[in-house]
Amino acid sequence: MNWLNFSGNALLVSFVIYCVAFLVFVLSIAGKTWSNRDPEVHGRKWGRAAYGLSVLGLVSQLLYFFTRWYGGGHIPTSNMFEFMTMLGMMIMIAFIIVYAIYRTPVLGVFALPVVVLIIAYAAVFPNEVQPLIPALQSYWLKIHVTTAAAGEAFFAVGFAAGLMYLIRTVNFQGKTASDRKEQRGVEFTLLIIFMLIAFIASVFTFNAAGYEAKFIKEQIVAKDGTQQKVSQTVTYVLPPIVAPYQTTLESMDTFLGMDKPLFTAPSWMSGENAGRKFNTVIWTVLLGVLLYALLRLILRKPIGQAISPIMKGMDPEDLDEIGYRSIAIGYPIFTLGALIFAMIWAHKAWGRFWGWDPKEVWALIVWLFYAVFLHLRLSRGWQGKRSAWLAVIGFIVVMFTLVGVNLVIAGLHSYSGV
Repeated sequence: MNWLNFSGNALLVSFVIYCVAFLVFVLSIAGKTWSNRDPEVHGRKWGRAAYGLSVLGLVSQLLYFFTRWYGGGHIPTSNMFEFMTMLGMMIMIAFIIVYAIYRTPVLGVFALPVVVLIIAYAAVFPNEVQPLIPALQSYWLKIHVTTAAAGEAFFAVGFAAGLMYLIRTVNFQGKTASDRKEQRGVEFTLLIIFMLIAFIASVFTFNAAGYEAKFIKEQIVAKDGTQQKVSQTVTYVLPPIVAPYQTTLESMDTFLGMDKPLFTAPSWMSGENAGRKFNTVIWTVLLGVLLYALLRLILRKPIGQAISPIMKGMDPEDLDEIGYRSIAIGYPIFTLGALIFAMIWAHKAWGRFWGWDPKEVWALIVWLFYAVFLHLRLSRGWQGKRSAWLAVIGFIVVMFTLVGVNLVIAGLHSYSGV
């Protein structure tokens, strides 16, 4: 049996099941009835069905994980595709645990899209099994990465609960300065989510269309005591609005009449991939804003305000409790995985416990942020909206650590962005 093909099919099946489970969760809170049934009974019935589908999807993804591990010869956490799919799996495990405790169907409406987006984001990267570099050839790979991802998964559930709390409690009809500030905060958070959706959709679309643009960058390098000219090819999968610094356009597919870049990246973006990354950021922001604006135009009201009615039956105190408990569970797990086990592994791989690598620094920032969250929650009584905002901001920091640091900032962890 080709285990890698089987694992790929299992991941696809789990992705489809998660999408269906999300739709069933939506049905469970829609408030509609069939055959004059009680809406509350209707909600419980569809909620149980959605939860069952979520468990089935998780079983399929576990099959993907272990068959890829068996077929590839090592735990599938060595690159961005493998890590992000595992993170999605961990979020599902955390969601299933939290849902089993609180039985809140609306949590699935917010948690399932996070899982779907993360798995879709993983599909942007090459999915081939790659040999482990020396730094990854350690049993600490299994311990460090899995526990760190498990902690981040509970942070994701806390983020979903925090966003739900804000949408439930923010006064979208209010005209005061504080009301408007909260409304803008919710809309900005939703805009970030739309940017992620736009990024994934644009990469899928242009890849499917076979779009490509290539630039040649020539560099002088010292080799064997002599200086030699080396040419490197920088390939874009999105139309190049911005060209890399000091490169020559080799080929470019025309897009909407654009047959050359609009401008060149500034000189301080001198890395071979800096211009491409900057171009990706530009497309992500432009398409995210466009997608948000179109939906806002269709709804004719702020998106948060449009979502708010489905939250009316939720008890804000329950949402606040779910967010806090999720982070309280995730924090010690993250501490073990992202700091303690990571430092042990760093000593094994590089001969030092700490080296101020960008990924290490941002992992520390995440840890300190949630330490402040728990301190303010327990010692200062920060509950409700203040706690929810911290949960939302915290997970945005987590996502920057996972995505921005791996793909934008060069460091010892850059291999994970391959």
